Amino acid sequence: MKRIHFFILPLVALGALLLPITLTATSLAPIDNSGVQVQPLQQNGVTYLSGGIGEDEARAIEQAKGYNLHMMFSVGPGNKYIPDVDVTVQNASGQTVLTLEGAGPLVYVQLPPGKYKVLATRNGGERRDTADVGNGAARNLVFHWNGDE
Repeated sequence: MKRIHFFILPLVALGALLLPITLTATSLAPIDNSGVQVQPLQQNGVTYLSGGIGEDEARAIEQAKGYNLHMMFSVGPGNKYIPDVDVTVQNASGQTVLTLEGAGPLVYVQLPPGKYKVLATRNGGERRDTADVGNGAARNLVFHWNGDE
């Protein structure tokens, strides 16, 4: 019996060490573009992506380059992605630069550097946040509803 434990324990330890590598490799799997319908859109000279329904579409948006404001919308205790959010983005002077209806669950926006106010509305429940975006790393905003809104 001791001999079995002597051989099994190192194998279990090796498997535990390789698990993160296996999980990472899975997330880097190729995207099936045949089912992905995400295309850059424009409004008022602002380029954006909206979507993320399904794993391939979500990964396609998450891998998109050049967007300096990333928004994610979720609901409930399980943080379920939701695609039915109205979004308004205003610049520092209060001018609306982007208005989307039924957006999400992911919205990536390319904005000129500056400070912005974001209003996300779902079933009458409002969430507000601000974003100071520039040419560096993207600013990430997460909007979450409890589920009763």
